[in-house]
Amino acid sequence: MTAILEARGVERYLGPADNSTCILQGINLAVEPGQFLALTGASGSGKSTLLYLLGALDRPSAGELFVDGQATSALNDDQRAALRNRKLGFVFQFHFLLPEFSAEENVMIPLLQQNQLSEAKCRARAREVLDQLGLADKARRRPSQLSGGEQQRVSIARALSNRPEVVLADEPTGNLDSKNAENVFQIFQQLAAGGLTIVMVTHDVSLALRTARRVELKDGRVISDEVH
Repeated sequence: MTAILEARGVERYLGPADNSTCILQGINLAVEPGQFLALTGASGSGKSTLLYLLGALDRPSAGELFVDGQATSALNDDQRAALRNRKLGFVFQFHFLLPEFSAEENVMIPLLQQNQLSEAKCRARAREVLDQLGLADKARRRPSQLSGGEQQRVSIARALSNRPEVVLADEPTGNLDSKNAENVFQIFQQLAAGGLTIVMVTHDVSLALRTARRVELKDGRVISDEVH
């Protein structure tokens, strides 16, 4: 089976060449379609950096990244953005919802940016995804009128709006209380059960152990790779 995401010999350094800091070294990782994978490790281990590289949000210092078999490091910024819009959805610890827009309008933004659907169809798709996440009755509310858990569910809906093949989530439960964290994690479990590929960075080992696969990083290297 062809990996949907793959890192081959990936390294990432920050700073000038004569005084650089190694963030990732010799990373080899293949994520199969439909897999729910957790990236774990202590703060500074490189897990978020790896996630951003896998999602074509950053470029490696060495090695190559692939999204659905396509090498990404040689793509220009517009090509990388187009690839992300077609294949990937992103969820972050902080939801980054635009406060002046409703939940529905926030979910519509990635669709409108693609400029492929009418506004009416974008709105219908946004309502569909919000309904899927139990937020149909909150569609017209602004972020300030939603709880933290509801705001994060809106950000998940936004990530799903373009029907991505992969969702990349960076500490999606890290800013939530235990109840809302569990609710968000269960959403990811349901999405994975439906065939969506999910790569989730988390510091919560108890959640990581409930995913299909856990990859642990330490000092920029993979130190364990366990299938559950």
